[in-house]
Amino acid sequence: MLTGEYRNTIDEKGRILIPSRLRLALGENSTLVITRAVDPCLWIMLPPFFENIRSKIMDDPGAMFDSNLRLLQRRIIAPAMECEIDKSGRLLVPPQLRESVSLNLKEESVMLGISTYLELWSVDAYNRFLNDSEADFSAASQSLSLLLQEGGR
Repeated sequence: MLTGEYRNTIDEKGRILIPSRLRLALGENSTLVITRAVDPCLWIMLPPFFENIRSKIMDDPGAMFDSNLRLLQRRIIAPAMECEIDKSGRLLVPPQLRESVSLNLKEESVMLGISTYLELWSVDAYNRFLNDSEADFSAASQSLSLLLQEGGR
């Protein structure tokens, strides 16, 4: 399971060190897929997880005629790139993906483990997200409380 919040600097070549705890959770997998997320960050995931998302968006015969699916195809599927973790545990984040979410070279970033995938944020964007989503978080917490109570009966 991929969990935790980590702060790392993107080096001058656009690489970020995957923390050792996350590398252990990834096991022998050295190939990851990086794409734009719904929020202003990048999603980093194992190829089978990405393939599951890709198939849901692409495999319906009418997918190219559905405007919502075309939007998802262009925003999530098209920019996706397979990238290798090098022997030092670093992942090259392609320039066009870095630039799309304002991740700058030689600046600190935030990597979040979200169970089955990772998110990569600029520090500024992540702090804005936390501040802007505080009210929504309280409401979601209340919903979770109700869900947990129902599941416990």
